[in-house]
Amino acid sequence: MSVSVIAITRNGAQLGAKLSGGLADCRLHVLRKYHGTAGKKSIPFDELKELLSSLWAEGDALVCIMATGIVVRIIAPLLNSKQTDPPVVVIDDTGKFSISLLSGHLGGANELAERAAWLLGARAVITTATDANSLPSFDMLAKEHGWKIENLGGVRLLNSMLLDGLPIAVVDSTDMVRPWFHGKGNLLFFDTFAEALESPARGHLFVTNRHLPPQVSPKSLLVLRPPNLILGIGCNSGTPVDEIETFVLSQLKRIFLSPLSVCTVATATAKREESGILEFASLLGAETRFFSSEELNSVKPPSGVSEHAIAAIGAQGVAEPAAMLASGNSRLLLKKVRSENVTLAIAEAKA
Repeated sequence: MSVSVIAITRNGAQLGAKLSGGLADCRLHVLRKYHGTAGKKSIPFDELKELLSSLWAEGDALVCIMATGIVVRIIAPLLNSKQTDPPVVVIDDTGKFSISLLSGHLGGANELAERAAWLLGARAVITTATDANSLPSFDMLAKEHGWKIENLGGVRLLNSMLLDGLPIAVVDSTDMVRPWFHGKGNLLFFDTFAEALESPARGHLFVTNRHLPPQVSPKSLLVLRPPNLILGIGCNSGTPVDEIETFVLSQLKRIFLSPLSVCTVATATAKREESGILEFASLLGAETRFFSSEELNSVKPPSGVSEHAIAAIGAQGVAEPAAMLASGNSRLLLKKVRSENVTLAIAEAKA
């Protein structure tokens, strides 16, 4: 993420120059009358409100060298959600304090405030409760491992329970939660959802790619989605994205898998320009991987050879071999299924 440092005073311009030299992918914006103080690489501006609104829309991390009140009044109308708001750090005009103001965990403002404090010899001010109490947090757990948060309200609830020392039942298919917390917090670990729900725990954390029916979804539940599902997809040329989306999502739902855990869409190199597949991968926020016919033929399709694929691209199959190659797993969660124009196989990435 790009960082924009904004200064509106002479001292702020000098502090900004120090920061911009130590922060990667950083731009320094200085009020025009102090532009010369910050060096030739700084960018002059005239209206602070317009500048902050523009940078906010671009998604830049913001380091504002000015009073906290100024920043709060300008960004208040721009606030949207914890998941989308950019990180905001405020530094006072003398460079004594580096304050994480907004999006401390998910946005990375806490880390940015600490980095800026180190560069300036300032004191980092971190007010998120878990950090203040030297506890890990569930949103940072998700961020560090690249897991998607299915229900953001569950983060606030479980972080609060963590601070209060209340028991939290954990079912973790990845075995990454236990080492992350290092014995901190009142966490109880279970192998199954049923065991966790029958426990006396007040809160619940499920780390899983499985879709959870309502009866397995208590109000005190946080669901984190590890990115470990690979979709092997083949399609006839010109198949539109909505057709691919409808078929694939219906199959994921049928076998109780969450689309939030899809990390990769794998297919044949011959489909590299297939807009339907590319757009579908983009909708899921998934990467695309392409395999040549020779690579696809190195794996025996569990459902047998596809005469259609052989005639089209010289491969024994597309969906199953692509899913197996991309996942590194010879076992499929879903063997090849097909609609009129789409074939699909699903695998889980090896840990």
